[in-house]
Amino acid sequence: MSELNAPFAPDWALPPGESIIDLAEERGWTQVELALRLGYSEKHISQLINGKVPLTVEAAQRLELVLGSSIEFWLSLEANYQKHKARLEAANSHASWVAWLDELPIKELMSCAAIPKQRLNSKHKPSVVESCLRFFGVATPDDWRAYYGGMQMAFRRSRAEQSDVGAISAWLRMGEQQAEKLNGPKYDKTRFEKALRTIRSLTCEPPEVLEPQMRALLQEAGVLFILVPAIPRAHVSGVARWLSPVRPVIQLSLYGKTNDKFWFSFFHEAAHILLHANNKEEKKSIFLDDPNATHTDEPRELEANTWSGNWLIPAHYANDLASLRTKAAVNDFARQIGLHPAIVVGRLQHDGLIEPSWMNDLKHSFRLQD
Repeated sequence: MSELNAPFAPDWALPPGESIIDLAEERGWTQVELALRLGYSEKHISQLINGKVPLTVEAAQRLELVLGSSIEFWLSLEANYQKHKARLEAANSHASWVAWLDELPIKELMSCAAIPKQRLNSKHKPSVVESCLRFFGVATPDDWRAYYGGMQMAFRRSRAEQSDVGAISAWLRMGEQQAEKLNGPKYDKTRFEKALRTIRSLTCEPPEVLEPQMRALLQEAGVLFILVPAIPRAHVSGVARWLSPVRPVIQLSLYGKTNDKFWFSFFHEAAHILLHANNKEEKKSIFLDDPNATHTDEPRELEANTWSGNWLIPAHYANDLASLRTKAAVNDFARQIGLHPAIVVGRLQHDGLIEPSWMNDLKHSFRLQD
């Protein structure tokens, strides 16, 4: 919208007192006489006229009797005054908070339409601050720091680079917003395990076949499955967390993922839900994972890695992996255990049984509807 066509937004607000004094002057009354007629002190009338005290229902009733117009008229003037006053105060606050934007991945949030696109100049930054407050669902930057900064205590990181709270919180918040729109039953561990067994059998299916079945199976088990665009500074491609004691979430980013990485990431997050939520305290943990991390010493991350690897390729097949030196052998083995061959290649590369450059043509870029 051009500036000429922009809605009128004055940088001032008129209190109801302007109308009060106009009507009193029309009748030739001084403020002293008006105060006597209304039954208020001169000081109170002066404060009311100047917007220093609010116009109450009682005052509106007296004004209706003394000056005319309805109670609703007087209360409407007061409501509009307070609304415009609050808008101006908020605008001043937003202007004073623009430094907060340096802590957030603003360009990434704009590019994925999490907040409206605007120029990041001095004129528009206060408006961007307001958009970010709305996005995060907080009243002030200090409230954001208290909530998401405090959430750091629950982060369980798989790599040291996961320290950009602004980027991490933005990625988590996008997942929260999706979760707020979804309904479903409470978490059922038995159904979840059954769903995971069925989902494992779907790894060879194309995304358009896999996705609706996968979402339905997880929803029936009470697990939210959410895909959110990547925010590079977050260094997070997957997270397992509990939004409530009965509402677990698996949130993934598909940025740069081949199907072997997708499946390992998914089952890794599933492991956190199954293995690391045995009480209320454990359910407060937020497991931030990056499968590209070269090493982790975090015990629960190591446990989730092992569980995911064994769920995809059961331990009693592990001794057969070393003999898989050709694509034909990999394809045969994958068919035998009911997996996509890309997952077998990923395991062979991870275990150092083949070079990272070998057999990558058996992998495919993975894309679901996020």
